[in-house]
Amino acid sequence: MSLTSNGPSFGKRFGVALLLGIPGIVALVGYIYFTTPEAAVPPGLSLPLLAVSSGVNSLLFLGVACLLGAYAAPRVGLQSYAINREETGGGIWQRLRGDVGLAVGIGIIGGILIVVLDAMMMPFVAQDLPQTVIGATRPTVLDVLAYVPVRFLYGGITEELMLRFGLMSVLVFVGWRITGRRADGPQPAVVWAAIVVAAVLFGLGHLPALAQSVALTPALIVRTVLLNAVAGILFGWLYWQRSLEAAMMAHASFHVPLVVLSLVQVALL
Repeated sequence: MSLTSNGPSFGKRFGVALLLGIPGIVALVGYIYFTTPEAAVPPGLSLPLLAVSSGVNSLLFLGVACLLGAYAAPRVGLQSYAINREETGGGIWQRLRGDVGLAVGIGIIGGILIVVLDAMMMPFVAQDLPQTVIGATRPTVLDVLAYVPVRFLYGGITEELMLRFGLMSVLVFVGWRITGRRADGPQPAVVWAAIVVAAVLFGLGHLPALAQSVALTPALIVRTVLLNAVAGILFGWLYWQRSLEAAMMAHASFHVPLVVLSLVQVALL
């Protein structure tokens, strides 16, 4: 972690970060519009309005996160090769290729770990949630593949901009300022605290969607937060030790085992 506030201007960092996150929002809007049945649309809303409003909400969160990250990340030495392209000399791939193997490996292993942990926790939540992360509905191959762009673009890129570039960066910055050790940069304990807090909030952020389909119970809340927080900690560590792009690659790769298992489920049904 190299502590610096040099490189591209705040405006350029913000603009590049925002542009990186927009494809994920487009994927989310398209998925909601093309796959949501009319019966599932809340009263008073049309399907197009539901899809657009979801995109607008995500865009607002992304915008705030990019503002926070553009300010905080360079001040605490958290790196992004794309956002800080001027500082890295434009050689994004040259800097990133050394992270690919580690990031993809951590992502895939993390995805498998989550499936195993979910299976271990199922006896405690089966009566409340009769499904695992693989899903208990009867999806088709088209259903599984339609969600892939959301997994990779929104999950892998947009969520990392929100949770790591925005939230984690500002938590590290605040912790660094509070501890008073400004000359030395953020201490590892400060960064780890930010990683964990951002990861737990990442888990909590999945509860509203879950609450739309089932009644939340303490066991379900613990399961949802724990499974997502484990993944968030892995991504946060990669952001700290390598780069935001490494965290993005890991997050996208994390979904590969889930997609494969979903396709296997479809084949077995």
